[in-house]
Amino acid sequence: MAQIATASVEVAEEAGLRYVSDEQPGYTRRRKGKSFQYFDTEGKLIRDEARLLRIRRLAIPPPYRQVWICPLPNGHIQATGRDDRGRKQYRYHERWRSIRDENKYDRVLVFAAALPKIRRRLQVDLKLPGLKGEKVLATVVQLLQRTFIRVGNEEYARQNKSFGLTTMKDHHVRVRGMRLRFRFRGKGGVQHEVDVSDRRIAKIVRKLQDLPGQHLFQYFDDDGNLCEVSSQDVNDYLREITGEDFTAKDFRTWAGTVLTAMALKAQGKFASKKEATMSIKNAITAAAKLLGNTPTICRKCYVHPVVLESYLSGNLIEGLRTKIDEAEEVHDFDEDERTVLNFLRRHAGETSLNKKTA
Repeated sequence: MAQIATASVEVAEEAGLRYVSDEQPGYTRRRKGKSFQYFDTEGKLIRDEARLLRIRRLAIPPPYRQVWICPLPNGHIQATGRDDRGRKQYRYHERWRSIRDENKYDRVLVFAAALPKIRRRLQVDLKLPGLKGEKVLATVVQLLQRTFIRVGNEEYARQNKSFGLTTMKDHHVRVRGMRLRFRFRGKGGVQHEVDVSDRRIAKIVRKLQDLPGQHLFQYFDDDGNLCEVSSQDVNDYLREITGEDFTAKDFRTWAGTVLTAMALKAQGKFASKKEATMSIKNAITAAAKLLGNTPTICRKCYVHPVVLESYLSGNLIEGLRTKIDEAEEVHDFDEDERTVLNFLRRHAGETSLNKKTA
């Protein structure tokens, strides 16, 4: 996980922030009446109004337990705590969120570095007994990365009758043996039909369909209550695994980048600008079809621009043919992913070197 830390430290430094962890000493809080008292890293009561004002502005929900508050005003994480379901929640510095949004494609590499950890956790949680939250969430995330289906939004489902994974009903999927077929109306009213073969996932989905109610992805909490999975649950699960502010959308950006790069590699070199433009159009269209997007949205939101820039400059094809760096576990990435990841890392290294020598 060294790559995650290194990339994140660099992003924090760009924003004038300190990269921190809640494993470091921090402020704590204790309830007193209807409010809270706050204590510094030495356990002394904080009375300084400036520090108290910063803490209050974080708006940490009162029910949160095991609250950790960063002593540094410029820490990239300002606070963490456990909600009523025991999930770790984060309060990030506003500049951290801002720079991560501005550099959303730089985050592709950080996300790729986190994928091995995510995938290893999925394999553990998918083997859990019963239908507890971690197992059902692992099922949703596994389907996210296998099918590229959107995570879903309850408001869209309610108002537009359009569905994603977390809002699907039992009738949206048919299971036969190890094969699953999803048929549903997606964003923009587009009808989708997506097939996936996975014996373990098929077995879990069949059990989910047998649960009461029409909602497909549900789980039993610690009290035995049946709860519907939400997109927030999925994003919280990813943050808990990685300790980073990743969401389900990061899977689609990673997939769009890999799919487009490999499609351009397959089309090969071009003889004219017109031919290059057509190759890019074809590659984007193919990726968009798999992601369930329009080509315009796919190009704008889900493909790292360096892939297209490198293709137009004539460097992508050779870059993708360069020997794959085997530093990563071979089971953590498929061959296409390793090829594209190696290319992006080399490009990022060259860009960083050029900045230092400029």
